[in-house]
Amino acid sequence: MTKSFDLSEQELIRGCLNNDRKAQEQLYRKFADDMFVVCLAYESDLDEAKDILQNGFIKVFRSLDQYDNLGLLKGWIRRIMVNTAIDHYRKKKKKDDFVDIDIIVDERQGYDFTESKENVKEILTLVERLPDRARLIFNLFALEGYSHKEIATQLNIAEGTSKSMYSREKMLLQQWLITS
Repeated sequence: MTKSFDLSEQELIRGCLNNDRKAQEQLYRKFADDMFVVCLAYESDLDEAKDILQNGFIKVFRSLDQYDNLGLLKGWIRRIMVNTAIDHYRKKKKKDDFVDIDIIVDERQGYDFTESKENVKEILTLVERLPDRARLIFNLFALEGYSHKEIATQLNIAEGTSKSMYSREKMLLQQWLITS
C-alpha cells in the first residue's frame, strides 16, 4: 500500500496547530511507522511500544508550537519518542524489579562490535533480550548518541554506572553473538 501525503510538512504543522483532525491524521500516518521502530528499540513488548507511540504523538501534537523548523521534523518527533520511551522506562522501573546486568555478566574484555555493520540486524535482535535498563542505556548511547553524562542525568544514575553497564552489555551481546 502506497502512502499518500497531500500536504507539505509546513501545511501539516499549520493544520495540526489549528486542531485540524485530517492534518493530525496525515502527520501521524507520515511518521508512525518509523517512530514505531524507534519505540520497539526501547520496549520489546508490542503493546507497550504502541503505548509509547501513542503517548509520544500526544506529546508531539501538544508541543508542535515549539518546533522551530531548524532541524528535520522527523528528527524532532524522534527525540520526543525517545524521551517518551525514557519516561515509560522510569514509570515501569518503579513498578518492576529489573534484573541487574552485574548479575548476568562478570568482568571480561569485549570488543567494540558497533563497527561491524554486517551484524547490526543480529545485534539489534539480541539487544531486545537485554533487561530494560540495560537496553535503554545501550540504545541511548549506541543508537541515539547520548553521552554517558546525559544518560546518567536522564536516568538518575551515576555516570560511571552508565559507562560500566554499557561496557558489560557489549560483552554480553558479544557472548550471545558467539553462541548464536
